[in-house]
Formats: sequence, C-alpha cells, structure tokens
Amino acid sequence: MTGGTITFRADDACPADWNGTISGLPGASILQTAEWGALKGAHGWRPRWLRWIGADGRTAAAALVLRKKIAGPFEFRYVPRGPLVEAADLALCERVFTDLAADARAGGAIFLKTDRDVPIGYGVPGSETYREDADGAAWLRLLKRRGFRYSEAQVQFANSVWIDLSPDEETLLANMKQRTRYKARLALKKGVWVRRGAESEFEDFYEMYRVTARRDGFIIREKAYYLDVWTRFYRAGMMIPLAAGVGNETVAVVLLFLFAGRAWYVYGMSSGAHREKMPNYALQWEAIRTAKAEGARIYDLWGAPDVFGEGDRMWGVYQFKRGLGGYEVLSPGAYDLPLRPFLYRAYAAGLRLLTGVRRFLYRVRERGGESDGGEA
Repeated sequence: MTGGTITFRADDACPADWNGTISGLPGASILQTAEWGALKGAHGWRPRWLRWIGADGRTAAAALVLRKKIAGPFEFRYVPRGPLVEAADLALCERVFTDLAADARAGGAIFLKTDRDVPIGYGVPGSETYREDADGAAWLRLLKRRGFRYSEAQVQFANSVWIDLSPDEETLLANMKQRTRYKARLALKKGVWVRRGAESEFEDFYEMYRVTARRDGFIIREKAYYLDVWTRFYRAGMMIPLAAGVGNETVAVVLLFLFAGRAWYVYGMSSGAHREKMPNYALQWEAIRTAKAEGARIYDLWGAPDVFGEGDRMWGVYQFKRGLGGYEVLSPGAYDLPLRPFLYRAYAAGLRLLTGVRRFLYRVRERGGESDGGEA
C-alpha cells in the first residue's frame, strides 16, 4: 500500500525526462512515451501529461492522456496503454482514477477511454494450463466498480502473445514449435538474408505495407502518418527496421519497437514474393535475437484472437506467433467511462455509422487500386 501524501500534477507540455520517469513504472509502453505524445499531437490530438508524485518526490504513477475535440466545448480522452500504476496498489489505483475522471470532466470530456494491457490471465481460457492473474482481475473489478464499461470501439488488441527473452539463444530456438524452428533454419539455407533497414527505405516499406493490407483485408492510414511514426521512433533509437530478402529483392519487413526492457512487433509487411522460401520465419528469428541483444526481457508480438478458436479473424496469425515459442497474455481491452451519458450514447451511435461508411469507402477504393488507407 502506498503511504504518505500523493500530489497530482497535470501539464499540457511534456515534462522533462518523461521517458526516464515512466520507464520504471509498471506497464511502461511505447504508447505512453514522449515520442507517442508528440506524434499524436502532430495528427489532431492534444496530449496531456499526468503524474502522481509521492512525498519522497518520486513519481508513483503517470499517464499520457490524448484529447480530441468532438463539437463545441466537448472532447473525449484516451489513455493509450495506461495509466501506468501498480495494479496491486488498490488505494493508489483508486486515487489515479479519481483524478483522471475529475480532470477529464473539468476539460469537457464526454467520456474517458483506457486500455492498459495489465494481464488478467495467461494461456488459452478453458485450457488446463490457463491461469488467472490476481492483480489483473482486481484491476478489472476496479474498472467496473468505478463505472467503466467495455467499449464498442476497441483501439489496440486486448490479447497478445509474449516471448520471454531471458533464456539464451539456443533455448529460445528450442522453445519454438518444431515446424517453426525447422522453417526458420530452412529459410536461411534457401538463401534468405536478414539485415537492418534504413530511414531512406521507409517509403518503400509503406508501399509494401499497403500491399499487405490489401491482401490481408485490414485498413491502414495515409502514408504521411506511418512515415512520421517510423521516423520519430527510428531517430529516437526506439525502433529498429529489419528486412528480409532473396537476392537483390526485399520481400518482408518487421519494425521492432523498443522501450523500458520490452520489444513490440507493431508493424510487419511482406510483398508475398518467395513465400516458398519462408522469409518471415527467418525474419522473426532475427527480431527475437535483436530484441534480446538490445536488452529487452519481453517480446510482445502485438495481437492474438479475441476468442481462441478457428473462427476468429486472428487465428492464422496467432498460429504463426504461437509457433515462435511465446505464451498467451490476456488483458481487459478498452473500457470507457461515460462522463456525460446522453452525449456518450449519441457519440457511440454516430461512431458506429461513421466506421461502417469508412470501411465501405476504403474497400471501394482498394478495389480500384487507389487507396491510401485510413484506420477507424
């Protein structure tokens, strides 16, 4: 239990050494960094930086909050992968949510969204090996008790596959499923190479990403957004592009994000060429090796099924990720706190309609081969 007085501070400018401050907090994420706040600030959001400081002067909890205007004085607020606070410290969690809600209400927010990836369980639900995380379960109960409701508009994946990078490379390779390990080795024998990419290649990477999105049926944003994300994190030393190819042709790319002892596989893309040589297997093995060499303890493969069954849209991708030697990590997903319930319901209904229209227009443009994308 946190003792002593807690002081709440809110700033519209990013405090000095924000990244250093949050890197030691539970759940530290790239989506809570100074770079992410600056990025979103350049693309229509207004970042707000919240800290809870103990009597000893140390930051006990923190949250990057993103604000976006809806109409007139109203806005909504989103805490991506936050707030960063020890889930087991219920007294501090209560204080954090009290201040978050009060600050949001005072700023004219219709609702507050949070999707902290605090684990609520490990493994496949219903299996003999599944186990619940007591702290995560307490966090979820706290959300519900304070009036948060499961959001119709999920932003990030609720579930994921994590790889523990603490073993040596030989053990990491042995932890893979046999077929995955075989394909990773075979790819290299078939002439697949893997190298670090460069900033000068980012436009080419985007074109490959667009091809991937069209082939796999997911929506992406405009090129300028991705170039901004990749450039900011690359220049900050928080993203490593890894490219795989055959001969003189680059055929697959993984962008490996790094922060606070964790690595994330956020963006991956492939041209579809030379699939018989299995370049993605060699590429992910190199991503594992690189993440470990950079000091990461966990490699988050960023996304797993909502429902662990063959009917889930993520099932095929999940099978690939699971083969890399990881384990399933479940989190609550996004929860909304309605601060003005009538306006919240009206906004949610409008968002459902707008999302459907945008998806329809995106598919029409894609069939015509003219799309720059656009995420919901």
